[in-house]
Amino acid sequence: MVQQALTLFRHVYQLSRSIAVVSSSIAAILSSLLPLRLYTSISTSMLIFFFFFLCLAAFTIHGVLTHAFNDYTDSLSGTDQHSPGILSGGSRLIQTKNLSPFMMWRIATLTTIALLFLAIILFIAAQYKLAALLLIGIWAAVSYSLAPLRLSYRPFLGDWLSLFPAMFFLGIAGPWLLLDPLPEWAVQNATINALVCMGWVMVHHIPDIEADQQAAPVKRTSVVWFVDQFGLTFARAPAFLYFLLTGLCTFWLGSSRLEAAISLSVLSVLAIYIVIKIDATDYQQTSLCEKTLMLIAILIAVCLGVFV
Repeated sequence: MVQQALTLFRHVYQLSRSIAVVSSSIAAILSSLLPLRLYTSISTSMLIFFFFFLCLAAFTIHGVLTHAFNDYTDSLSGTDQHSPGILSGGSRLIQTKNLSPFMMWRIATLTTIALLFLAIILFIAAQYKLAALLLIGIWAAVSYSLAPLRLSYRPFLGDWLSLFPAMFFLGIAGPWLLLDPLPEWAVQNATINALVCMGWVMVHHIPDIEADQQAAPVKRTSVVWFVDQFGLTFARAPAFLYFLLTGLCTFWLGSSRLEAAISLSVLSVLAIYIVIKIDATDYQQTSLCEKTLMLIAILIAVCLGVFV
């Protein structure tokens, strides 16, 4: 039983792809709670509770549910089988025969049922904000991978209708639950962190271009769409556009958050420079760039959290 439990833990950890969760979801949570610790009278114990509570939700919905549905769908279409599998290509649990597609489907569906049941309980208990946040997370996971929507297979729709709302609402969750009214800095931080996440996710898709094109149905991500329309050189275009939008948010921060604006402008320019230097034919170099962009995502989240 101990060995089975350890095996299950390793599989769940591998499925969650913790580096992706930390550099996106956990970074967004930290960015939203740091100002509450530094500039409000909310108790430290309360903030610690909310931090671990939101982290648990992030690992459950982003780490397990979203990736389980994505692994299952991508195994059926065949894109993960053709992926170079450096940072992309799913958790590889199906490809290495550690889990069957049926078991991956069971994990995803049972997790969805449990979360929906929890959302109903929260709604009955009049915890409407928590119920809404939970339903948005479920929507993002299901809509991103499952037919008939399968938005990750449709250019821009997966980015804006699944990924962005999930990251945005996770980013405002803490202040939304603890403050009334919701401050502007919380909306700014959540928006910027969501855009940054979309930027490095676009780089994440670059090594899988050929695999996505061979999938059935074709996984026409925003990256694949640009490549199909304009050639391989434009594989970097979606990441460039999302980091450009991130940089433009500097004007939104304005003089009222001067330190945050300066930090964001410098880190956005650095991210854009890294994206421009990406060689779409070199998977190792692209993956190194992705790791660097993940680090930049964390730095941006921390700077936004400190400079309010």
